[in-house]
Amino acid sequence: MKTLIRPMLVLFFALTVVTGIAYPVLVTAIGQAVFPHQANGSLIERDGKAVGSALIGQQFDAPGYFWGRLSATTPNPYNPQSSGGSNLGPTNPALADEIKGRLNALHDADPTNTAAVPVDLVTSSGSGLDPEISPAAAAYQAARVAKARGLAREQVDGLIARYTSGRQLGVLGEARVNVLELNLALDQLKPLH
Repeated sequence: MKTLIRPMLVLFFALTVVTGIAYPVLVTAIGQAVFPHQANGSLIERDGKAVGSALIGQQFDAPGYFWGRLSATTPNPYNPQSSGGSNLGPTNPALADEIKGRLNALHDADPTNTAAVPVDLVTSSGSGLDPEISPAAAAYQAARVAKARGLAREQVDGLIARYTSGRQLGVLGEARVNVLELNLALDQLKPLH
């Protein structure tokens, strides 16, 4: 047994150094050198201050801003420490109540909009942190945002087009609009009073 202790300890410390120190340092160095923006959280900065991450949604509910997907994180919306879906099934009354509440909020914010509401405006994503909406969801809100900011609808549509990202590699996923980036662009164009 004593003859096995020394090789076990040597192997333990060697693997600790390789997998616990060397590998994380190497991966961190490569990430910082090759993908510094992503390795540091994909932070979005304005005037030298971080205002959010391109990867995590934020709560917007004023009429002059585009609204993102609902967040399923509790008790605080878009809390990355409690990421996860609501796990509410399609027959669950709580899901129906959540959807009705969001539909009412959308209607109250823009009572003249009679278009069909895109599904991503009334449901949360699997993570509850989704920072993006579909171009259809952005277009649905464009008239409300333009009116609240005193902008021409064409200006708002132009911003939506500018901040719409296509499918990854041309085939993966769907077109999407980052809500935080779009709202920051609106603030640059014409801040809310």
